[in-house]
Amino acid sequence: MKTLIEEGPKVYANPADYDAMANLMWSATMALNGLIACGVPGDWSVHSIGHELTAFHGIDHARTLAIVLPGLWKTLREEKKDKLLQYGARVWNITTGTADERVDAAIARTVEFFESLGIKTRLSDYNIGRETIDKIVSRFEERKWLDLGDRGLTTLLVTRQALECQL
Repeated sequence: MKTLIEEGPKVYANPADYDAMANLMWSATMALNGLIACGVPGDWSVHSIGHELTAFHGIDHARTLAIVLPGLWKTLREEKKDKLLQYGARVWNITTGTADERVDAAIARTVEFFESLGIKTRLSDYNIGRETIDKIVSRFEERKWLDLGDRGLTTLLVTRQALECQL
C-alpha cells in the first residue's frame, strides 16, 4: 500500500513514467502472486465481493476493491481492529487518538487516497442500488459461500452490511 500511495499519483499524472509504472506493477504482482501472504493469514473476501460487482456492472476490479474494502472494514471494525490499528500506524502514520478514532482515520485516509486518484468509493457513484446487493448475497448463498475470509468472518449478513454502508 505504501508503494501504491507513493507511485499511484505519479502514474495517474503521467502513465508514460516508466519507473513509477514499473514500481506500481511490481507491487501489484507481489500482492497477486501470494508472496505477501506467506506466513500470515490472508483475507480475500473483498475480492470475491468485488468480482460480483464486475460481473453485474462491468466495473474494473481495482474500482470494486475501492468500493468494497472500506465497507468491509467498517462492518468488521471490531474483529479487525488490531490489524486496522497496525495498518493505520504503518501506512498512514496514525498514532494518536483513541483506538476507535485511529481506526476511523485509517479507513478515512484510505478512502481519501482512492478518491484523490479519481476512484469513486460508493456504490451510488456507479448508480448501483440495493437490487445488486440482493443479487450478490443470493449468489453467495447459492454457492454456499457463507463464511469467507481468513477467519470466516464475511458471512452473508456481513456482505450485505458492508455493501449497504457503501450505498
